Amino acid sequence: MSKLVESIRFLEDNLKKLIFEHQGLKVKYKALATQFDSESISISELNSKIEILQKENKTLRTANALLGSTEYKRETKLKINSLIKEIDSCIIQLAE
Repeated sequence: MSKLVESIRFLEDNLKKLIFEHQGLKVKYKALATQFDSESISISELNSKIEILQKENKTLRTANALLGSTEYKRETKLKINSLIKEIDSCIIQLAE
């Protein structure tokens, strides 16, 4: 009978340890989930900033190209050609 009681106590101790570990893991999971959410928000904010800065960079390059910068000579020519095509299109529409 004592072996049976010992086995039951051993099982109870192991069960208590497992329950304690489970509760600890639940707390850790909640903390990690919260951290994940905050990191996701941070990443989306940074992606938005990157998009804004890329647009601003493109705008500044275009402005620099239109000002005749030698560094962006090709872009300047492309932008001028694009503007000429738009003007031609407007003239054709006005002539109709």
